[in-house]
Amino acid sequence: MEDNDLKRLSRLTAILTQFQTKRLITATSLAEKFGVSMRTIYRDIKALEQAGVPILTEDGKGYTLMEGYRIPPVMFTESQANALILAEQLVLNNKDASFIKDYVEAIDKIKAVLRQNLKDKANLLADRTRFNQNINRERNSNNLSDLQFALTNFLVTRIEYSNESSQITSRLIEPFALLSTQENWLLVAWCRLRNEFRYFRLDRIARLETLNEKFTPHKMTLQEYFDKFY
Repeated sequence: MEDNDLKRLSRLTAILTQFQTKRLITATSLAEKFGVSMRTIYRDIKALEQAGVPILTEDGKGYTLMEGYRIPPVMFTESQANALILAEQLVLNNKDASFIKDYVEAIDKIKAVLRQNLKDKANLLADRTRFNQNINRERNSNNLSDLQFALTNFLVTRIEYSNESSQITSRLIEPFALLSTQENWLLVAWCRLRNEFRYFRLDRIARLETLNEKFTPHKMTLQEYFDKFY
């Protein structure tokens, strides 16, 4: 097999992985990612279709895979998928570029085998999590997993929260994003008591209960939140 054929085979495999990782993908983004022309991407997509890959076109939006098409037999629970996404955020702080590249490619392959609803939640969690290395490696909370679940499933959460004066109040919150500083994990959430977005330190949450009530997702990205409020 010639070098060009090997490159194309590698690209086709990578494109398939990208399709299985994201709900929608555009020819423009694929061309930019792989450093090839749009015409080449169109040919690649046609080749995948001819090979039996069920690629659908959504007018004005891009390409998507038929629901249910995935690589068997690996399956993950939602908690396992969330743990992998959190680990990805940790790895992205590593200073070795090759290590980051290998891990990100591995995560793409893992995302590719998730059911569509878990894939959407995994991508949401990745978009809504920021991590800076905890130098002291202190374990200062035990609510991260439950908050991840509440965030991706848009579940109202009841917390008992202790302020700087050690006064405890009961709050109903709508989890929006998770951040990490060198000292503490922080939750950004809409507080129904204060009727505004607030930061909550996870180590100050004395008690947490995820309710069955769903809230309407807040229509903005984490970066849009930063741009609006800071």
